[in-house]
Amino acid sequence: MAEATPRLYVPALGGIYSAAHEYAEPILRIALGAVLIPHGCQKLFGMFGGMGLNANAALFERLGYHPGMFWGTLVGCTETIGGALLVIGLFTRPAALSVVIFMIFSIHFTSAKGFFWSQGGMEYSILILLVALVFLIRGAGSYSVDQKLGKEF
Repeated sequence: MAEATPRLYVPALGGIYSAAHEYAEPILRIALGAVLIPHGCQKLFGMFGGMGLNANAALFERLGYHPGMFWGTLVGCTETIGGALLVIGLFTRPAALSVVIFMIFSIHFTSAKGFFWSQGGMEYSILILLVALVFLIRGAGSYSVDQKLGKEF
């Protein structure tokens, strides 16, 4: 059964939607990576007002993740390296999987603070998890190194 073309609320925008359609997925993938990278840089290098690797490792120790240096480094690298891989669209599914796993733990950790980000809650982590899940399921899509190489995991 053929899918019906939706009627637009503002038909004059139809041409813009059509022209931008192929860019939507790469924009979302690049935005996800661009959001993750600075968070990883905070954890690993103390950039952007972050605590840096030693303080991050100490935090993971206090949270019960031993050894803290391993977990702090893993999380920082997941955000920094995984984010960079998402930006360029290389090894997209493994990068997205690592982000999904990390966000599940983040949601668990922040769930006691409620939903809202402004209260230290989990809404930001849920959003990141869902966006990463899209790329885990669909892969990198257009304008990616994965597509250029003709390989997907």
